[in-house]
Amino acid sequence: MADGQDLNTRFSGPSESPGLLLWRTTMRWQRLMTAALAPLDLTHVQFVLLASAMWLGRNGEPPNQVQLAAQAGAEVKMTSDVVARLEAKGLIAREADPRDSRAKVIRITPTGTAAAQRAIVAVEAADAAFFEPVDEAQLVGLLRQLAGEIR
Repeated sequence: MADGQDLNTRFSGPSESPGLLLWRTTMRWQRLMTAALAPLDLTHVQFVLLASAMWLGRNGEPPNQVQLAAQAGAEVKMTSDVVARLEAKGLIAREADPRDSRAKVIRITPTGTAAAQRAIVAVEAADAAFFEPVDEAQLVGLLRQLAGEIR
């Protein structure tokens, strides 16, 4: 240490810190997602919200922005901003929610459906390569536990 003080940590080095390892892993994965989506002119958050809107609307009931934010685990304000960008690209359309005059529902346009399908293929291929070294079922279980979905 530059000033001779010891770090107040239970780890002997950075490579033992689960938080730092998760950070490094997340950053590596984010770079891979950025590279996979760049040819499609989508950011990762745009992809997540577009795919989530498709997932939620698959039964014919388009989601509103609050439902979309909840599905994606995103803030409502940020979701609204990103949805506006997706709308400007012609990938989604926002319409008044017939159930709530204060809300907007999200409809995927035909162009958005095609873009989402291409992006899903690209993201799933990148995920398969990234997660190949580990057991997928075990990893998903651990991630769901860390995300608070299961105890």
